[in-house]
Amino acid sequence: MKKKDFLKDTVKHIDIKSFDASPIINAMSDMSFTARDTARAAQILNKMINDPDCTIILTIAGSTSAAGCMQLYVDMVKSNMVDAIVATGATIVDMDFFEALGFKHYKGTPFVDDNQLRDLYIDRIYDTYIDEEQLQSCDKTIKIIADTLEPRPYSSREFIRQMGLYLTKNSKKPDSLVQTAYEKNVPIFCPAFSDSSAGFGLVLHQHQNPDSHVSIDSVKDFHELTQIKMQSDISGLFMIGGGVPKNFAQDTVVCAEVLGKEVPMHKYAVQITVADSRDGACSSSTLKEASSWGKVETMYEQMVYAEATSVLPLIVSNAYHTSRHKNRTPKNWSKIFDSSPK
Repeated sequence: MKKKDFLKDTVKHIDIKSFDASPIINAMSDMSFTARDTARAAQILNKMINDPDCTIILTIAGSTSAAGCMQLYVDMVKSNMVDAIVATGATIVDMDFFEALGFKHYKGTPFVDDNQLRDLYIDRIYDTYIDEEQLQSCDKTIKIIADTLEPRPYSSREFIRQMGLYLTKNSKKPDSLVQTAYEKNVPIFCPAFSDSSAGFGLVLHQHQNPDSHVSIDSVKDFHELTQIKMQSDISGLFMIGGGVPKNFAQDTVVCAEVLGKEVPMHKYAVQITVADSRDGACSSSTLKEASSWGKVETMYEQMVYAEATSVLPLIVSNAYHTSRHKNRTPKNWSKIFDSSPK
């Protein structure tokens, strides 16, 4: 088989606007197990959206964007359901920015000879394929952006905002999360930014500019996100997966205390995960456990133990069709940091 035989069927991103999941969510609320958990998670997301004072922070870990949820996240931002985003670098760069440059993710299978894929320069995410040559083009685009910037440390938010600006002039797919968040003044933080295509592009940039270059300051990220929390007495977390994005967002309450300001714990919290809580890992620590650290209140919290692509479209479609997102006043949190031109 040739490369084109593997890269022929593209992943299509689900459109939560095209169907109303409210009837099934309502029915699930009278069921048990994961069904009832999913329905309660939907109810809590709606409470966040309907609370005019709530800052909603979306956290994303894992590969849901490549798997077909990319447009879902864009629609959440466009529909004013999200005020800030914390994500893995792969979610933002290797998946979203990658597609904004005109590239695609392809339907594949885990039952394949991975050595053959390597010979063809095809990368695999379970049953999804990516063209490695296109991914390297994404790396080099990050370098191009870095080369245009003043040499200094940047928060990932600052750099991603420059990526959004770049896409306003160069995007092959206008409906990207990076560009939409730029246009809606929704800041995106990637505290492990270099663990992605961005890392390769920035290494190349620094290698060619050893004495004067752009770098990423993850501490500045933490400070900036904490500033948002310090200005948000009420906040809610909608968390896909766990890992660094989850802990980074939760820790803003503790960081504010370290900075001398007591702030309320996150009032609302939903986490969708398949991780087991028994190993004590960040991805799987329950929201009730987070309360012991002073991070999350327990009145409106819900763990949903499910693979995210199976329940996320139902929860967000329900929010789109039943909550009052159109009446929310945008928080425009990017504006408190950023004076860059739009």
